[in-house]
This record gives sequence, structure tokens and C-alpha cells, in this order.
Amino acid sequence: MGALTQSLGFLIRLAQVRLYDLFFAGFDGVDVKPGEITVLWVLDLNPGARQGAVARELNIKPAHMTKLVQRLVHDGLIARQVPPEDRRSVLLSLTEQGKQRLETLRPAFLAIQTAESTGLSPRETDQLRSLIHKLAFPKDRP
Repeated sequence: MGALTQSLGFLIRLAQVRLYDLFFAGFDGVDVKPGEITVLWVLDLNPGARQGAVARELNIKPAHMTKLVQRLVHDGLIARQVPPEDRRSVLLSLTEQGKQRLETLRPAFLAIQTAESTGLSPRETDQLRSLIHKLAFPKDRP
């Protein structure tokens, strides 16, 4: 593969494919996607978060976020609220059904998180997590 193996983007993409394989194997037989569990998890920690802020923080394109939110609302997992003081905003919160869904998914997700570092020492895992965090969350976002 030559110089490709020196490309961070290429290597991260290969790692992402491996991690997605682990994700879907960990949820074998369960209809769940990474974006769904991520949004549920974030809303559990941040009830009433603005849809646009969640999309920006998770780097989800607005059109994709709108479709995801529509599906989660349709499935009864989240509730949308338009605040009267800012009709352009949409606030999102988990429903009771959404909280139950997240609690059902959480153990498998945490088990997958453990499997993600297979082959790495705890120190290497911490170092990799720290470096990826620096790439994913730069201090000065454009």
C-alpha cells in the first residue's frame, strides 16, 4: 500500500471499519446504529439540548441529524420541543422509552468499548485515546 500506510486519514478509516465491525457484532440481532446510540447517550447527559448543538458536537450534517431525529421521534425515543422564545431552535430530550432503550443498549456498548482496545496495553489505549481526542476535538474549531 506504499505511502497510504503513512496517511492518518487512511489508517483511521481502516480502524473505523474494524470498530464498526465490532459494534455491529456486539449488537448482533439488535437494530441499532452508532449514530442512534450516540445521540441517545448525549441526550441522556444533556436533556433539553439544542438539536443544532448536538449535531455540531457530534459532527453530524444537519440534513442527517434531521432524519435521525425524525426517526427517533417516530420510534418514541426522543421528544422535540420548540421553545416559544426562539422558534428557530429545537430542544431534544429522551422519553421514558428512550431512557429504557439506552439502558438496554448500554451494557453491550460498554463491552464493545473494552473489545476496541484488544491488542493494546492499557497505556497504549490511553495514549491512543488521548491523541484521537486531540484530533477529534481541536481547541480552535473553524
